[in-house]
Amino acid sequence: MKDNQTRIFLFYLFFTLIFCVSAQDREMLRFDENGEFKIAQFTDTHINMDKNSNFKSYEIIRGILEKEHPDFVILTGDIATQSNPTKRYEHFAGMFSELEIPWAVVFGNHDAQGELSRSDLAELLKTQPFCLNNDVGGIAGNSNFILPVYGRNNTPEALLYCMDSHSRSTLQPLVEGYGWFDFSQIMWYREKSLEYTRQNEGNPLPALAFFHIPLPEYTDAWNNKSTPPVGVKNEDECSPDINTGMFSAMLECGDVMGTFVGHDHINDYIGVHYNIALAYGRVTKVMKGEDDPLAGGRIIVLKEGQRKFDTWIRDMNGVKELPCSWPETFFSKKKFN
Repeated sequence: MKDNQTRIFLFYLFFTLIFCVSAQDREMLRFDENGEFKIAQFTDTHINMDKNSNFKSYEIIRGILEKEHPDFVILTGDIATQSNPTKRYEHFAGMFSELEIPWAVVFGNHDAQGELSRSDLAELLKTQPFCLNNDVGGIAGNSNFILPVYGRNNTPEALLYCMDSHSRSTLQPLVEGYGWFDFSQIMWYREKSLEYTRQNEGNPLPALAFFHIPLPEYTDAWNNKSTPPVGVKNEDECSPDINTGMFSAMLECGDVMGTFVGHDHINDYIGVHYNIALAYGRVTKVMKGEDDPLAGGRIIVLKEGQRKFDTWIRDMNGVKELPCSWPETFFSKKKFN
């Protein structure tokens, strides 16, 4: 009897260990056998069951995923804007689970306009299958975390910084407009960047940063005459009026190659400012204007062991638009602004 119980116990122990290892491995982002890691960025879906609007975004995302087969999906804000967005995120989780793609969300200025606060949303996302959100806490915002991308030696070879760019100014009526990065977030970024650099023998790891509201330096990237941007600007950048120095922190730390945002629905350009790529995703909800960009998503491909990436837009009809590479496309003549 005891032998039989022991066998049953060992069987369940073995099954549990295999399941845990499998789940842990699934959550670990990795470069593939070709040394590439493909990211799909979707932004500003504004799905709202209360208003029965923008449900086509799900169809657009699925179509792009089935065509591109990315290793990871990042949703860069203003995703579900109804009074209670729980079912919308559960729908995303079901789709990404079915396709076995890990995903994460950084919050925009509209995500917490309903019944759930940003902290409520952070807790909700932690429970969703394949979702890698894990807010660090202790600093401003609720979607701040780092996702390492591991290489063939099972060590981090690249970093994905996910950050909460907040909603509205906290200094109204003196300062109006959109939110900005808090100093606590900038210090957190600096500390973590230095920590990973030390672990990598003093060499900054190639990194990308994802958030919702564009930095004030995006305007400089668009106006960079020596290194023209790729893509369109159909509206002024809706950046915060206060610049707390996140861009300069990234410049000094030397790891971030590019930042990727949403927020401005009819901009999709990627430009450079002091050798950092400042990029928009492609709005994923269907816009109504004849001259507005066609809904879609941005694809980014990292290269293991290299400070470079390829990127392009995949639109809702499956057409590949605006392909370019950083830094080659922008610095073929080695010009810096």
